[in-house]
Order: sequence, then structure tokens, then C-alpha cells
Amino acid sequence: MDLMDPVSLLLLFVLTMAFFLKRGSFWKTSTRDLPPGPRPWPLIGNLHLLDMKRPYRTLSELSKRYGPVFSFQLGFQKIVVLTGYETVKEALVNQADAFAERAEVPIFESISKGYGVVFSHGENWKVLRRFMLATLRDFGMGKRTIEDKIVEECRFLIQKLESYKGKPFETTGIINAAVANIIVSILLGKRHGYDDPTFVRLLYLVNETQRLLGTPSVSLYNMFPALGFLSGGRKAVLENTDEFHTFIKATFIKHLKELDVNDQRSFIDAFLIRQQEENSKNKTSEFFHSENLKATVTNLFGAGIETISMTLRWGLLLMMKYPEIQNKVQEEITMVIGSAQPQIEHRSKLPYTDAVIHEVQRFANILPMNLPHATTADVTLKGYFIPKGTYIVPLLYSVLYDESQWEKPRQFYPEHFLDSEGRFVKRDAFMPFSAGRRICAGETLAKMEIFLFFVSLLQRFNFQPAPGTSKEDLDLTPAVGITTPPMPHSICALPCS
Repeated sequence: MDLMDPVSLLLLFVLTMAFFLKRGSFWKTSTRDLPPGPRPWPLIGNLHLLDMKRPYRTLSELSKRYGPVFSFQLGFQKIVVLTGYETVKEALVNQADAFAERAEVPIFESISKGYGVVFSHGENWKVLRRFMLATLRDFGMGKRTIEDKIVEECRFLIQKLESYKGKPFETTGIINAAVANIIVSILLGKRHGYDDPTFVRLLYLVNETQRLLGTPSVSLYNMFPALGFLSGGRKAVLENTDEFHTFIKATFIKHLKELDVNDQRSFIDAFLIRQQEENSKNKTSEFFHSENLKATVTNLFGAGIETISMTLRWGLLLMMKYPEIQNKVQEEITMVIGSAQPQIEHRSKLPYTDAVIHEVQRFANILPMNLPHATTADVTLKGYFIPKGTYIVPLLYSVLYDESQWEKPRQFYPEHFLDSEGRFVKRDAFMPFSAGRRICAGETLAKMEIFLFFVSLLQRFNFQPAPGTSKEDLDLTPAVGITTPPMPHSICALPCS
């Protein structure tokens, strides 16, 4: 059903008015030292102010008027927006426990039902996150074993790019597949060919779901969940999730039949063995059950692909846009590594390249809205009272583009991460993985992947726009979604001379 047809609009009005009347006390909440913000309209709140395609830009602009901590209302959902490095750090790092909960967002609750790690709450989140981090370390996260897998996958990716013989191709599917094989090797214990039909389908489901999560249809469902039956986006997201869960269930049933306690081949094996151990103590494990397994694997699959792949695609696009920067990266790689295989130990010897990679992450701004937090207790921030259970948006866009922290925030400027002598410098406002208790659990793995893939590709190829396209024609406007991928574009990978 079209959201804009008269019948749908009438139904929207009737149902939301009923909800409004039922919650008559909504507008009577105490305003004691609450953060300021634009006055909400009945029913829609501040929806009329929001750019639904790029809401982070609206919120960043509003902070100039209302300050770094302000309130905003979407439908009946009151949120508090945190902007700028100092404010986000104060909340997520200095008052980490108070801002450690995950907000209940209707679409994510529909997908995960409170299971898994990313969108779970309370004790379930603590137990599953602890298990996930320990298991990922056991399977080599941050160690030489996983580095070897990434290096091997770099070779497969290089072979794939060589097969195009300098002709144009679109990067999304290929980069997604290469990156996915790293997390898949941990989750399932094997890699897939880039053209494997099942693998291609799974990657499509992840890609399409990420896109749908950022559409106005899903955003409206999050504001008015009672109208979920009108949201085609919500329906498609749930269908994709069901199909993905069916694959995971079939996979862990297969692993269960072949399970060997003394030979744990994958994350799924480790989970199933823990499940058996817990079940031997109790009748049923409280946390290690099939719903948590499906949700956790889905979390890892999605988080382990999209952001890393997107960062690499932005990196290659920016190298085409700024060939002089690409040349400096390649000169440094040639001088330090030559034709040897890039290793993570080379990072400290490649300060300019490392600065470029960090600047790609900052400039690309992959998750501008962050994932929403919630307060675990009443808290005071910057003099404002924020009640327990408040929906919090720590706006990463405002941190990565904070004019008080970055010399040229709107430009791609690797010198943000270099001192006057060309040495790499860390920047506190560099928070692409968020911060605090809910920081990305795979940050170490992601950094390793981005570095090794990027350096391996720049060592072997010179990236140029497709014939007929100049560097001036390359569009750096991000596509629409819950994340910010680059717009689709073709690329030519020419062998370095």
C-alpha cells in the first residue's frame, strides 16, 4: 500500500490520534532541566524538520541553535542528541555505564527480538558480548592466524581484479565478497568463491537490508510501529532476515551433527559446545540457545562486512579523485615494502599511508547516526537532566566533522593525522567505531582488514576512473541508507609499472 494515498493517510491519522489520546500524559513529562530543542508538533513531533534521507545533517545543523545536548521528537519518541567530540566523549567514555544501554528501536526489535549482541539488552548483552569477544580472540582476532587469512584473501582479490585486464568494473560485489570471506572463515570455518550462488545471495541480503534500514518507509515504521503493515520496507527487511536465519539454522544443524569438542572449527562450533556445556548444568541454557546463535551470527555477518567493505570502496574512490595522494601512498609502499607481501607490522613504517586510511574512515563517516543508546539511570550531562531510559543519539557525524577538532573537516585531508615532520599522530576525536561500552567489538579485526586490503591493492594497482569519466566527475555524495556507502561507480585497476 502506498504510504501517500488518502486511505493510508486517514488510517495514519486515526491510529496515531488514538495512540495520542491513550497516552494523554505524554506532554505532561516534567521539564526539569531537560535539554532544549525545537517545539514538537502534535502527532508528528519534529518530523517536519528532518531530512529523511540524511537526518544526521539536520541534527548537526540544529545543534548550532540548541547546543551540543538537545532534544528532538519523532512521532511520540523523544530523543536526546549529543553532538561534538567533547559531549560524545563525556557521555560514552566518562559516563560510560550511564549510557551503555541500547535503545529499543522497533525495526531492530522486530529483527533480533532482543537476542544477539548488537541490539540486545541487560544481562543477555553482557553474557553474549563477553563470549563473542573471547571466541573471536580464540579464532585469531588481532593475531597472526587471522592476519594470514586476510593475506590469503588479498591474493584472491588481486587475482579477481587482474582478470578485468584494466577494463571498468563496479566494486561493491567484489569487495563485499573478499571482506565477507574473513568473517565467514571465523563463523563457518571456510571461505567461498566470489561467484558461489549461495554466497552471492547472502551478500545481497545483507546489502539490501542495510539499504532498506535507512529508507523513509522503515523510519516511519520506527516512529509509528502500529502502522507497520503499511511499511513495505519493514516487510522486506523481515523477509530478508528470515531467509538469512534459515541459512544459519541449516548451517548450525549441520555443524551439530559433526561437532567435535576437541576440534572447534568455527564460531558456530564454539557456541554449540558452550550450549551443550550449559545444558548439562541446567535443563535449558538461559543464553546459549538457537535464537541467540542466529542473532549473534547475523550481527557478526552484517557488522563484519558492510562497514569494512564500504571503507575500502570509499578509499579506492578517493584515490581516483585525488591521484596525487594515491601516488604518494604508492611511493611510500614501494620505498618501505617493495614487492614483498604487506604485513600488519608494516603499519608503523607507513605513516602517510596510515594517515590516508584514517582520513578515509573519518571522511567517509560510515555510520553517521551511530547506533542509538539509552540511559541506564537518571543522569546529568552538560547541566541537563536526562531521565533513565532516554533514547540517545551520539551523533558520530558531528564528531568526525567537528570544526574544533579538525583543521579542514569538510575536505579529504590526510594531514589531519600527520605532524609537521610527517609522523603519524593519533587523534582523540577519531571515533568511527563509536566509543565506550558499546564500541564496535570487531574494531581490532576491522583495522587489520582495512590496512592489509588497502595496502595490498595500492601496491599492485593504480586506480583510475572509467574511460570518459574525469576525476572531477566523480561524485563524493554518499548514498542513502543507515550507513553511507559511496554512490555506485565504475573503476579501472591498472597494474602498477
